[in-house]
Amino acid sequence: MRHGGKILVDQLEVQGASAVFTVPGESFLAALDGLHDSNRIKTVICRQEGGAAMMAEAWGKVKGEPGICMVTRGPGAANAMAGLHIAQQDSTPMIMFLGLPGEKHEDREAFQEIETKSLFGSFVKWAAVIRSTDRIPEYVSRAYHTAMNGRPGPVVLGLPEDMLSAIGEAGDAKPAKFAVPSASASDEAAITAAFAKAQRPLVIIGGPGWSRDIQKKVQAFAERFDLPVAASFRCQDYMDNRHPCYVGHAGIGLDAKLADAIRNADLLLVIGSRLGEMTTSGYTLVDIPNPKSFLIHVHPDGRELGSVYSPDLPVNATAASFADLLGRLPTPSAKPWSAHRQALRAAQEAYVKPIATPGDVQLEQVIKTVSDMLPEDGIITNGAGNYAAFVHRYTQYKGYRSCLAPTSGSMGYGLPAAIAAKLADPTRTVINFAGDGCFMMTGQELATCVQYGLGVVTIVVNNGMYGTIRAHQERQYPDRVSGTALVNPDFAAYARAFGAHGETVERTEDFRPALERALASNKAAIIEVKTEQEALTPRQTLSEIRAVGRKARG
Repeated sequence: MRHGGKILVDQLEVQGASAVFTVPGESFLAALDGLHDSNRIKTVICRQEGGAAMMAEAWGKVKGEPGICMVTRGPGAANAMAGLHIAQQDSTPMIMFLGLPGEKHEDREAFQEIETKSLFGSFVKWAAVIRSTDRIPEYVSRAYHTAMNGRPGPVVLGLPEDMLSAIGEAGDAKPAKFAVPSASASDEAAITAAFAKAQRPLVIIGGPGWSRDIQKKVQAFAERFDLPVAASFRCQDYMDNRHPCYVGHAGIGLDAKLADAIRNADLLLVIGSRLGEMTTSGYTLVDIPNPKSFLIHVHPDGRELGSVYSPDLPVNATAASFADLLGRLPTPSAKPWSAHRQALRAAQEAYVKPIATPGDVQLEQVIKTVSDMLPEDGIITNGAGNYAAFVHRYTQYKGYRSCLAPTSGSMGYGLPAAIAAKLADPTRTVINFAGDGCFMMTGQELATCVQYGLGVVTIVVNNGMYGTIRAHQERQYPDRVSGTALVNPDFAAYARAFGAHGETVERTEDFRPALERALASNKAAIIEVKTEQEALTPRQTLSEIRAVGRKARG
């Protein structure tokens, strides 16, 4: 006989959960009581539910298991929705347990009551409420299967307070086992035939279920075939960026030559990526629904195949199983695309050379310094903002998993993700980039970083504005700035107030020693980097963007 909270935690242990990220609430006290006795699950106390949910999402990315989040009803649930949205758009396995009012008060608009299934059901893989204590093992088992099978994603389970505290006799569920779809022999033959006809092939990699082993197998395949390989949006760490077959990032501000290569490829082999809006430059690089290229689209969820693009060869397979198939493909006797691959690689190498920007602190040099100093297994995290364009242009990601960034473009993601990464492996160097606006979205989680003694370094790029929105304003409504100016704290002093290490950098040459000191402190650290508003993007200044907007408006 166990109360529901104990049953719940026992199920998480059975399924292999290793951490729970939470902001405690009175609606799930029984679950917190169950966690008290767990020697397998680390309970991570967070400062806001959005941060907790983002940590759980990042944990799912790093560990390859559903990230677990526990939050309370009403306001707690609303705060956590940002992390759930990231998990959905990033195809990350995640389970959020949501404390609810007791069932006897359901539908009375009780204190902080929300309607769980309709609220969350529109954008998560599955949302349900557990109304019977004895059915907790069944629901948790289904949640794991749902979060991991096919295209991974988030699940929400509501926990009525009285159900969770009640005593039950439920037995434990078995550990979940997941389906592994794989390509067929006919797929193998069709892929071989497609390459035999190709002149300008291109591979795009991304999506769920990647690993270091898959990276090695795909790189070996690319070497044998001498193929150009591009990473989909925010998946740059799926291949060593220094590899001669790596030709760039199909994301925001992608190189024009890579864009042309995607647009004019006669064979597109897409492994795992959904070919979303950011990867295809607003769905302009690949025709809908019938691509001009011969499209081989590989994805673990059959429902994704043909949902936007009609593939010539749909392959319902995990990245792992498909990587094994690539190793079996015969090496082509002729590779007419080799010069094309070389040209794209040369273009990529030119693209990542820093372009000087205005101001005493040149962000491109800051990024390059971090990239050069980061160990082979180091991790870079970031949220969203104009600074992220610099990060993803000038960082040379050395391999999987060295990049934690939201394909959903969510601000505030970087610090929670960095905390999860450092908790997952304290031996790895973790550096977070954030804009001034981005950092303030979840900056309170610095307290979580300090509480757990995590030596995460956050570089706050402070230009005193919401830079991405300012850029859009100047293009569409030049000289009419509205709602984008920011007044910020002294971020280094902010860090010291938490007991963290704090530095302020106002000249490029001062950055490297500041980073060395921050890393040597072995403490949570913030390095505030003050940049000019003119240095808005890697390619255009604020004035140049404004001039384009003025010209467009006549």
